[in-house]
Amino acid sequence: MSDHYFTQTPDVKHDRQFHETVLRGQKLKFVTDAGVFSKGAVDYGSRVLIEALELARNARVLDVGCGYGPIGLSAARLADQGHVTMIDVNERAVQLAAENAKLNALTNVTVLQSDLFGAVSGQIFDTIITNPPIRAGKTVVHRIFEEGAQLLEPGGAMWVVIQKKQGAPSAELKLESIFGNVEEVTKDKGYRVFRAVKKT
Repeated sequence: MSDHYFTQTPDVKHDRQFHETVLRGQKLKFVTDAGVFSKGAVDYGSRVLIEALELARNARVLDVGCGYGPIGLSAARLADQGHVTMIDVNERAVQLAAENAKLNALTNVTVLQSDLFGAVSGQIFDTIITNPPIRAGKTVVHRIFEEGAQLLEPGGAMWVVIQKKQGAPSAELKLESIFGNVEEVTKDKGYRVFRAVKKT
């Protein structure tokens, strides 16, 4: 595949599709397209993370690498009195996530194109959630952990889903080194969900 989903402007031809799915007992509608991650259906790792996620209703949430929006929009439903900021480097993914927020009548959402955290520097969040772009390489994934930690409120949590064979053990060690704590919240079919809390 010459054009990865983490490129800024995918040059693959459009192939728009419409899906309906149930996440956390809520029906959500999605428009997807070629050149974005897991366009055929919400990927299993994202589903595992969404099912495990614990959010306060008024939480300020950041979804890193939001794709077309399944995790961030599910979070917006859970934090219905809070706000979810969704970021992705992929221009097409950002357009789809904004479209999908409207499609699901979710108004507590901001979608931004951002190379890592550039578009949200200086902002503070209660919760950061990510299904990190493994194909972008370990350096990028570890930067998400390191730089994300700087944007968390003390007592805030980072939630990460990662497959064991795609680097979960090293991700767990990295999170431990940054936060001084990491909890495996759940594991399912090789996917592991970690939560690391920023010390107060």
